[in-house]
Amino acid sequence: MEQKHPLPPFTLETAKQKIQMAEDAWNSQNPEKVSMAYTVNSEWRNRNLFINGRKEIVRFLTEKWAKELDYKLKKEYWAHTDNRIAVRFEYEYRNQKGKWFRAYGNENWEFDENGLMKMRYASINDLEINETDRYL
Repeated sequence: MEQKHPLPPFTLETAKQKIQMAEDAWNSQNPEKVSMAYTVNSEWRNRNLFINGRKEIVRFLTEKWAKELDYKLKKEYWAHTDNRIAVRFEYEYRNQKGKWFRAYGNENWEFDENGLMKMRYASINDLEINETDRYL
């Protein structure tokens, strides 16, 4: 059986560990690596998009990182329960025209008993910034 430690139920320490693992994976900008943290039939809401399963996750992230250049993400613990974690996040990126943006928002995660994320709901806002305003 495929497992991704730490497993639920989460403690404060293991929730923060799971968050750091997610941050590190997303900052790798490796869609296949990121997708392995999710169940085969994982459900996402990302802004106004609904994404289902690892194949769609890989396709979505491949397209995302082709458009969001110099991507850098920071996730922060918000709350947790037995098999759920909520995070605040922000990331910065440059588009292909050279304009810089900071995206920020919240994610709610739900995990299965094997520590794989089965649901991810992300609310995200983008703000155009000057390159001199970057801090990530």
